Amino acid sequence: MPAAADDAEFQARVGAFQQGLALSGWTIGRNVRIDSRWATANVAEIRRHAAELVALAPDIILAHGDTAVGALLQVTRTLPVVFPVVGDPVGGGFVDSLARPGGNVTGFMNFEYSISGKWLELLKEIAPGVTRVAVLRDPAIPTGPAQFGVIQALSPSLRMEVIPVNVGDAGEIERAVAVFARSANGGLIVTGSNLVTLHRDLIITLAIRHKLPAVYYERFFVAAGGLSPMGLILSTSIAARPVTSTASSRVRNRPTFQCRRQPSTNS
Repeated sequence: MPAAADDAEFQARVGAFQQGLALSGWTIGRNVRIDSRWATANVAEIRRHAAELVALAPDIILAHGDTAVGALLQVTRTLPVVFPVVGDPVGGGFVDSLARPGGNVTGFMNFEYSISGKWLELLKEIAPGVTRVAVLRDPAIPTGPAQFGVIQALSPSLRMEVIPVNVGDAGEIERAVAVFARSANGGLIVTGSNLVTLHRDLIITLAIRHKLPAVYYERFFVAAGGLSPMGLILSTSIAARPVTSTASSRVRNRPTFQCRRQPSTNS
């Protein structure tokens, strides 16, 4: 998981996953065992966790996000891997196609790139005076540049200037947002990545401190106090199935799903 073990948001997600298992007849300690690893954005730590989990030879691995899936594929091409969230599994090289993944990985895309343009439209709607937009992105994963590209392509029609802000460590984010906020009429769009999730409290604090209207890619930013909430709400149900020795072939032929989100003005 791309978070600390005490992260309330991800603890809730793990709880929902375990509840889904229980509803399907799978009980921890009775007929299923779960070995968990928690990491932040430390690449070396994520790779170490990936190697440890593969060494346990589990029936299946659940991996959240591009960084975790990429690390697992460096150490196994046979164990089935399922991701609940990846921005661009084809662009990231995790699957051959959405219809036929072709390898040992499948799962869910959390949004289409086209929705990134909607974030800019929403920002213009809630803050018409905004003419400059800082777009927080992770350039190290395919979704970072791709989401920014969609936003940038739309910006001339809305008469808005968009400026990429690469997400790194906390100090880098704080400095970049502070520099951007020195000029007037600014706003903020926060695109999806594990690094952004890790630094979400800081990003929310900076948006409030500098009075930047903001649009976030996940509603948990809003729940944590994000300014100018325009959360994107996604409801999912979990279905667990028994894993057999044919799990790898099932993953190979199991389509990768796109989750379609609808913008909402609910906070």
